[in-house]
Amino acid sequence: MTDAAAVSHTPLDAPPAPTHDKLAWRSAVFWVALVFSSFQVITAAFSPISSQVVRAVHVGFVLLMIFLIEPGFSKKHGARAGFKPLAWALGLAGFATGIYQWIFEADLVQRAGTLSDADWVVGVVLLVLVFEAARRTMGWALPIICGLFLAYGLWGQYLPQAFQHRGYGLDQIIGTLSFGTEGLYGTPTYVSSSYIFLFILFGAFLEQAGMIQLFTDFAMGTVGHTRGGPAKVAVISSGLMGTINGSGVANVVTTGQFTIPLMKRFGYSSAFAGGVEATSIMGGQIMPPVMGAVAFIMAETLNIPYVDVCKAAAIPAILYYVTAFWMVHLEAGRKSLLGLPKEECPNPWQAIKRQWYLL
Repeated sequence: MTDAAAVSHTPLDAPPAPTHDKLAWRSAVFWVALVFSSFQVITAAFSPISSQVVRAVHVGFVLLMIFLIEPGFSKKHGARAGFKPLAWALGLAGFATGIYQWIFEADLVQRAGTLSDADWVVGVVLLVLVFEAARRTMGWALPIICGLFLAYGLWGQYLPQAFQHRGYGLDQIIGTLSFGTEGLYGTPTYVSSSYIFLFILFGAFLEQAGMIQLFTDFAMGTVGHTRGGPAKVAVISSGLMGTINGSGVANVVTTGQFTIPLMKRFGYSSAFAGGVEATSIMGGQIMPPVMGAVAFIMAETLNIPYVDVCKAAAIPAILYYVTAFWMVHLEAGRKSLLGLPKEECPNPWQAIKRQWYLL
């Protein structure tokens, strides 16, 4: 009787194991991401191909990754088996557009401004897939806005005089958007393929090597035992995370899952705990040396070294976190919120001594 009860109770306690299909799908995504990362590192280190080809293949890999990660047409469809063959087809089609520009790079340069039949097909497919990938990841707003501007380019000559332009043919628009450096392969794509991806990859390596634990232990050890310690830990650890990862969403996932419950346990309201974490995390966008993507685009657009952008952002970033730290200190004093017991806080210097090599 006891054995039977134990057997029947086990499925309720243990999480369901991933199916073979899910494991295979995750493995496919992993290998695509590995090849993508290897391509970016090799091209950054040795520059074996032109910048235009790097941008095209970069976009091709991004499209392939998006369709594999978001195989369904909407969130409710998820990763249903029926959508996976189509996801592969769309992803590989997007990747093929980048390979096409690699193989026929010389021909595309020679006939610049004149599209062959194959160019038409590749250009239209690329635009459609980029719009669909944007919809799956960002929602309808961005594709609709871009679609309106695309329509303006095609039919703007029919608008009232204040909004008119001379008119552009579909071939001009396809050629500019799909094959030039002023459309899909413009400055943002150049910055993404040359800098942003590598910095994100570097941050991911540091996170997996234990940098998050080091930041958390250091913050806990230095301010965790003071008044309002848990919220101060959130501010400091988020600021330190911002030095290696400029993605607010990624940082919330890594530090927020620890600091928000900790703040709530010591008396902070759910709204205030979430606000502290959101405010602290988004400061990582301006925290050198790895800031948000816009910082790289800013440096490229202004034609200045990225180091100069970091120097300009250093003082505002420090003031931002000092202000956030002071606000949580005042809130803790107003509500008489104490910190963690001293014995529960790790020794910050021992943490640094143990993982100094990460610094």
